[in-house]
Amino acid sequence: MEKKIGFYVCKGCEIGQSLDIEGLLKVATKEGKIPVCKEHDVLCSPEGIKFLQDEIANEEINTLVIAACSPRVKFEEFDFPGCLIERVNLRELVVWSHEPNHEETQALAEDYVRMGCAKAKRAELPEPYAGDPIDKTVLVIGGGITGCSAALEVAKLGYSAVLVEKEAELGGYGAKLYRQTPRNYPYQVPEEPLIFSKIKEVQAHPKIKVMTSSKVESTEGQPGLYDVVINTNGNLETIKIGAIIMAAGWRPYDATKLGHLGYGLSPDVITNIQMEELANKGKILRPSDGREAKRVAFIQCAGSRDPEHLPYCSAFCCMTSLKQANYVRQLNDGLAYIIHKHMRTPGQYELFYKNMQNDPGVMLTKGDVTEVSLADNGNIYIHAENTQLGEKVKFEADLLVLATGMVPTTLDDPVTNLTYRQGLGLPDLDLYDGFADSNFICFQYETRRTGIYAAGCVRQPMDIATCMEDAAGAALKAVQCLEHTEKGIAVHPRSWDVTFPDPFMQRCTQCKRCTEECPFGAIDEDEKGTPYFKINRCRRCGTCMGACPERIISFKDLSVDIVGSMIKAMDVPEEGFRLLGVVCENDAYPALDAVGLHRLQYDPRIRFIPIRCLGSFNLVWIADALSRGIDGVLLLGCKFGEDYQCHFAKGSELANERMGKLQETLDRLALESERAMLVEVAIDDFDRIPKIIGDFIARVEEIGENPFKEF
Repeated sequence: MEKKIGFYVCKGCEIGQSLDIEGLLKVATKEGKIPVCKEHDVLCSPEGIKFLQDEIANEEINTLVIAACSPRVKFEEFDFPGCLIERVNLRELVVWSHEPNHEETQALAEDYVRMGCAKAKRAELPEPYAGDPIDKTVLVIGGGITGCSAALEVAKLGYSAVLVEKEAELGGYGAKLYRQTPRNYPYQVPEEPLIFSKIKEVQAHPKIKVMTSSKVESTEGQPGLYDVVINTNGNLETIKIGAIIMAAGWRPYDATKLGHLGYGLSPDVITNIQMEELANKGKILRPSDGREAKRVAFIQCAGSRDPEHLPYCSAFCCMTSLKQANYVRQLNDGLAYIIHKHMRTPGQYELFYKNMQNDPGVMLTKGDVTEVSLADNGNIYIHAENTQLGEKVKFEADLLVLATGMVPTTLDDPVTNLTYRQGLGLPDLDLYDGFADSNFICFQYETRRTGIYAAGCVRQPMDIATCMEDAAGAALKAVQCLEHTEKGIAVHPRSWDVTFPDPFMQRCTQCKRCTEECPFGAIDEDEKGTPYFKINRCRRCGTCMGACPERIISFKDLSVDIVGSMIKAMDVPEEGFRLLGVVCENDAYPALDAVGLHRLQYDPRIRFIPIRCLGSFNLVWIADALSRGIDGVLLLGCKFGEDYQCHFAKGSELANERMGKLQETLDRLALESERAMLVEVAIDDFDRIPKIIGDFIARVEEIGENPFKEF
């Protein structure tokens, strides 16, 4: 479209009292060369909105630069369909965080106006991606409680579901239970397993196709356009799929690795899963001699919370042992001994825990099991120390049950068998081997493969009730994916974003950095090694843009050129320091806003440019800034590492790796690498930001002014 740009500055929220508004209008008119520049008392008021609507209609304005509050607020008020909107944050970044009516504060505001005008000139109005018509069927992998619940939730929302289960029958481990932990008030009595009624619902629902004795042979394509090959008893069938819910469940930890806890010492040392099998027979009989077990001991965290085995809590074991102690009391009229590190019974389950504590036939003690040995009569001795009594103790039991932990099926099996360049399965968590990296800090269910959602025990350890809730969440996410993909907009986390990467492939050197660095496997390569985008997989983070050394990947409202033009629009004084901050808009920018909201002040000599993710940061911007005469560049991004908080999984980490390659760039400019620095900032770290800025400016002052100011 042919642009007609209007610049509008709001005087509300102390902006009019703190800044020279005429000076801002002069900058937009003369330097920004914006033909229409006006002020208003309160732009977000009904009168202000009407004023802007009249400007659009009467002045034929189609690109608005609105200098007011943060772009993170008043989004609906300043949304004018068919118009390109650029927001200049004068409230939080200027008047609420700097001294009013001060020369440096005015200079800061004027620079933000220059940068906003420069961006508005370079950016284009985004349009949704127009791809092929999509399929709206959801594939659910796994027929346990999570998979059955997910399929039912999808079907209840009016979408078709295909449920694939590798076993001959649905149910998973839930179908092996004698009873399940109580899910209804007063949470005192174990209940009939819910899975059997779920299976009947699934089998009766007309929108659910069940495929047992089946597994996914391969998955290729992208959301809305997946081609999934299903192998059923050797017969291959390709089906069209829109989104995938991975609910493949779990398996017990290998008890043969628990010899130190007595497994293998006697047939009467069993796992919690074997205990369910015994209870299903009506009486708990010892495997060794068929004698009724009257004294049953339970060892908690058998392999869980142990750096030598499973470093995590398996979530279900404590409640399972309490439930099985109830079996001992009800079926055998026996005694139960539970030896634990800590009992974990969250929420309403505490009521069941208290009920079992009050049972005189159940003894619970904290302790570390040091030895398991055989008694002369064939019984089992359990030795423990560090007990609540402060003494070493020794129990004799007819039967010993090890509360073995939970291992995700995906540890051994990629399940989805993706044909993506970046691997067959989903990336898993570094700390919790095998569990799908569902970015649970920011976005539950969403894996690093767009359109594929993890639910239940492939995502994290959980019990039956939690699995059912998780299944509902994943089903809603899958449906959201279908709807957004059909509209051509980003699925998540930028679920409103209509932009998409538009590469200028004529200049591609096939370096493969974009395909390697994309956290979401959105870029494949053809037989010649040339990358091509699967747009429906794309999260619009811009990591490919930051990775590309040729700078050929752009979005209509974010590109290397757009940010470069904003940097070049800054006024760099011949004397004194001027710094640039590039910030992640997911954590760092909200933290900057919070600095203003809390009226904290920081040095006014730094200007901030928000970008989608630090993964989209391109090193050329540092060269642009320093060659322009700017004295230093500060990057603020999300935390990375084991407890990463990046909305795009790897953005800050990738930016940090690129910063490690900065020396070569700065050597060419004969400048110090200390002029650029990356700092990890969480969204609640706003109180740290003034000091971070102050320390960085002090560091740059020690180095000295940028010698390029002379040119």
